[in-house]
Amino acid sequence: MTNDNQGIQGTPTNPEAAADGVRLQKVMASAGVASRRVSEEMIAAGRVRVNGKVVTELGRRIHPDSDLIMVDNVAVQLDTSRRYVMLNKPVGVVSSMQDESGRPDLREFTDQFEERLFNVGRLDAMTSGLLILTNDGDLAHVLAHPSFGVLKTYIAKVEGRVSAQTIQLLQSGIELDDGPISADKARILASPPGDGFSLVELTLHSGRNRIVRRMMEAVGHPVVDLVRRQFGPLHLGTLRVGDVRDLTKAELGQLLTVSRAETKI
Repeated sequence: MTNDNQGIQGTPTNPEAAADGVRLQKVMASAGVASRRVSEEMIAAGRVRVNGKVVTELGRRIHPDSDLIMVDNVAVQLDTSRRYVMLNKPVGVVSSMQDESGRPDLREFTDQFEERLFNVGRLDAMTSGLLILTNDGDLAHVLAHPSFGVLKTYIAKVEGRVSAQTIQLLQSGIELDDGPISADKARILASPPGDGFSLVELTLHSGRNRIVRRMMEAVGHPVVDLVRRQFGPLHLGTLRVGDVRDLTKAELGQLLTVSRAETKI
């Protein structure tokens, strides 16, 4: 994995090697963790880790471009040039920065930012919901790559009345053209009597193309409407369709923590 930013990767350094670095409390203050004085209190209380090890000495120096910091076991982004944005993608927009067919694409939402942002993973054009936009390449690789298995939660409006047996089948596993698949979690949100529509919540770590639609089709309940509500630790919340917002510091910390855990740093 390339090390073009320190959202994920870093080269651990020891105190001696970091002697020409920057004082830890200054780095924390610059990253917006807390004031320098409060940062010193956090360090003295043993709440700060550098490259996985608790640091309590106030004179500790680090290299912000290579060392990894955690406060209260939550990762801190030291590179303030990185940006992380949540989009509630509308139906009809393709997950691309430039669609060759001229369909509405993500430039409508990224052009308002100075940074060159790109999407983390994809949602098909007819699926709405949570999509992350960032300029952090390493984090994007971890979150989007199927081998890391970041959990995603969807709410699907499907045809027909979904039974408890169908939910069990989705969780135990079904066979698709490209191999077996099972939901990590599945539950019925609404299943009215008759032949109307049901609401089903599915959580899975697979990144296979149109996987939720294909799973529900396979069990006899084609998807009518599909929304991604959660991506890793991030929740769509009350963000309106078509709106974007920066991640909060708490959300970013959770996202970086998950990313570092996935890469076993």
